[in-house]
Amino acid sequence: MNSSFLAGLNEPQLEAVTLPHQSALILAGAGSGKTRVLTTRIAWLIQAGQIGPSGLLAVTFTNKAAKEMLARISAMLPINTRGMWVGTFHGLCNRMLRAHFRDAGLPQLFQILDSQDQLALIKRVMKAANVDDEQFPPRQVAWFINSHKDAGKRAKDAEEYDGHSRRMREVYAMYEAQCQREGVVDFAELLLRCHELLSRNELLRDHYRGRFRHILVDEFQDTNRLQYLWLRLLAGGENAVFAVGDDDQSIYAFRGASAANMQDLQKDFAVEKVIKLEQNYRSHGHILDAANALIEHNERRLGKNLWTSEGKGEPLRVYEAGTDLDEAGFIVDEVKSLHNEGVRLNEIALLYRSNAQSRVIEHALFNAGMSYRVYGGLRFFERQEIKHALAYLRLLASDEDDGALLRVINFPTRGIGNRSLEQLQGLAKAQETSLWRAAKEKTARSAECKVQSGSASASASEKGSAAGNSSLITHHSSLGKGLPAFVVLIESMRAATASLPLPEIIDHVIEHSGLKQHYQGEREGADRLENLGELVNAAAGFASNDQQDDTSLAAFLAHAALEAGDNQAQAGMDALQLMTVHSAKGLEFHSVFISGLEEGLFPHENSLTEADGKEEERRLMYVALTRARRRLYLSFAQSRMLHGQTRYNVASSFFHEIPEPLLKRINRGGAYALHAPPSQQSGSRQRYGRGKVEVYSERGIPDASSPWSVGQNVVHPKFGAGIIVNAEGRGGDARVQINFGRAGTKWLALEYAKLTPA
Repeated sequence: MNSSFLAGLNEPQLEAVTLPHQSALILAGAGSGKTRVLTTRIAWLIQAGQIGPSGLLAVTFTNKAAKEMLARISAMLPINTRGMWVGTFHGLCNRMLRAHFRDAGLPQLFQILDSQDQLALIKRVMKAANVDDEQFPPRQVAWFINSHKDAGKRAKDAEEYDGHSRRMREVYAMYEAQCQREGVVDFAELLLRCHELLSRNELLRDHYRGRFRHILVDEFQDTNRLQYLWLRLLAGGENAVFAVGDDDQSIYAFRGASAANMQDLQKDFAVEKVIKLEQNYRSHGHILDAANALIEHNERRLGKNLWTSEGKGEPLRVYEAGTDLDEAGFIVDEVKSLHNEGVRLNEIALLYRSNAQSRVIEHALFNAGMSYRVYGGLRFFERQEIKHALAYLRLLASDEDDGALLRVINFPTRGIGNRSLEQLQGLAKAQETSLWRAAKEKTARSAECKVQSGSASASASEKGSAAGNSSLITHHSSLGKGLPAFVVLIESMRAATASLPLPEIIDHVIEHSGLKQHYQGEREGADRLENLGELVNAAAGFASNDQQDDTSLAAFLAHAALEAGDNQAQAGMDALQLMTVHSAKGLEFHSVFISGLEEGLFPHENSLTEADGKEEERRLMYVALTRARRRLYLSFAQSRMLHGQTRYNVASSFFHEIPEPLLKRINRGGAYALHAPPSQQSGSRQRYGRGKVEVYSERGIPDASSPWSVGQNVVHPKFGAGIIVNAEGRGGDARVQINFGRAGTKWLALEYAKLTPA
């Protein structure tokens, strides 16, 4: 047997590739060659005669990964891979349902709904059933439906807790019925329908179990419950499941992924072999040592220790910035320095925990004239929620902006349909005026018609006829409530914001336009709300910039338009890579910056209240660390703008979990920092020097006798070192809000807190 493709495998890799017919779990650490092991395993099974190309099934999590796997197999073996069952869960289920559409209860040419199509269908169902879309936002209903399907639950299986959940269940049932009538399926339905098909059809189930004696799964830690149940059903008790994954990189719990499936696999398939791939071919030793030390703090893990033969390399560089702007400036300076050393920009990545963090970085890059690319997402000013907010602001600033009006006239939905818009555009064209002026005139004319029709109807009633005024009544009724309500909304916001400072104008618009309420109802609306909050920060920074001669709303809109220009690199250009840590999974770079390492930001404050939240954040940090090959930067800011307010921070608790010898503290320009590191300060950090605030009386008068101020470092006998982030009251009623890092943020009465200055 020609086994040339086995050359170069290390001992654990070779053991995994040449396993006999048995189920196995391959615990593959970051950069350990898992894709090579998976594809070589397939090639070895075929060449060894254990299975034919059509007798195995391989599951990946992206179509790109499936194509890469097939390409690698073709390079190793002279076979036609077109008939092989290699693809994503959704792709493979679609293939099975197409082959057995009658048994699945589907039309032969059933259509697949994408997320937008699904949302449109939900809206139609809700409208037909007179379901209030404000009380039951369609995106929230879509999340309810999809999450239940991912858990393997039909509408009849959904639990009812109260009237709200009962109504959601009813909408789910109506949506199911409508999909069946139209012969369409959504993405979640593909897997659920396929699982149900195999569950009830014994002959079909036995056929596929006999065919796919080997089932291979990539990124096994990212499987959700239904995906695992589908695999278990397909495999039965005789087939071999070869699962490759890394529980330390399980970072998609918010999508339903469960690393617990790895433990279930060992139990359900009597797995005798757990092979650990621990040799890393990507990163230098100091980077791996830091990642190992960090992830060891997670209790629920299978356990492994990454190592490399490439040497220790450089220590991790840590920068403590005064502000988020200072942090952005440091990153730009260091990127320039790396580029001057010969590192290509596309080999440098900047990672952040939240999308909203990119705005300050993008601003610094724009000012520096440095090309960049936002990987897996949009630049800040291109994001949907930001463009909606800016459109409202543009409309407040100008009556002539038709584009802004068309963007927001029915967002959030207010019942203004295409017919109304066509009438409005026709009126504007006839009168050679803007859409906004036409809308105001149409609304005013409608109000007059309502008054006239009311009085005319009364008069006609006295005469026994109202026919002469029917046209007036018809004209008014055709307008509906949506357009007048929109005109009133814009006029009221324009009046309310006329004398407000720039940041407060934007905050008011976000609150009163309906954008905030709309995104609160979305499954992943938290990110969009953070971005809207960052827009307020952008306005605050713009307004406080001494170099700006004009800080009006119009000037800010011009500034936003300029930063939304063509500074993002085009495909193929050398450019700095910006992305969230979630987007970075599976990628690697010569140099990596991890920014915003502050308690409450990374780890995120939500992790403090969620089960397994802190461990998931630690896994996310582990993924971030292991993206770097040669150089790694960690940075945080003492203060950061949040929702237009300055928030004072303490360094991320992750710094406490990385051994100090692995870190090198640097100042701006690369010099060593002189102050002690966060993990060794124990309350001795330097004060921020922001002056006194301080404690205010009920009338808002500063209490000059108070020794405390916002931004001051303090020590508490129980909670340890912290920083004062807010204060109120005076005398015996005075209290302060303190961020204690891992102990959380707490309000304490000064009279009883027993605080000591750091």
